[in-house]
Amino acid sequence: MSTTRRRFQALMIIGAAALASGLAAPVANAASSEELNQQATLALQNLYKTRPGAEALGKQAKAILVFPKIIKAGLVFGGSYGEGVLYESNHVEGYYNSVSASWGWQAGAESYGYVVFLMNQKAVKYLDKSKGWEIGVGPSVVVVDEGVGRNLSTSTLKNDAYAFIFDQQGLMASLSIEGTKITRIKR
Repeated sequence: MSTTRRRFQALMIIGAAALASGLAAPVANAASSEELNQQATLALQNLYKTRPGAEALGKQAKAILVFPKIIKAGLVFGGSYGEGVLYESNHVEGYYNSVSASWGWQAGAESYGYVVFLMNQKAVKYLDKSKGWEIGVGPSVVVVDEGVGRNLSTSTLKNDAYAFIFDQQGLMASLSIEGTKITRIKR
């Protein structure tokens, strides 16, 4: 399936969910590479300032995947979409999208960002070789909350990847990145 078609499908899911819930559909304008790089850099800097343990993880990580803004909306059927940047050794190594679809009891809309610290080559290779990494399948990902973040140290880092969710805005019953598919896109 082409990148354009996947992006269109993701935006259709979000748009339909937003319209069904009586909200305005999110703006579908994709950021340029430069804008996305700036947004990702700023998001990562802000994460380091506000979340204990994040910067230490960043220094130990083999790669860092930053999604500065994800839009999520739903009314029974829902979806989310956002674009991000993969950094290896502080250099941009690629661009990815984050897409999820869901159904069940849900209503509302929100935006948030998330960062995934890939801690070993196994996780980096899996992201590169899989034609779309579904979180919850493949390398283990630990979602870090405030308490866990304070207790992370180089001696406790045993998982393949750690994710931080940040800048939540809006109203949605729950937030999860499990079931989210991350796929490389061309820029």
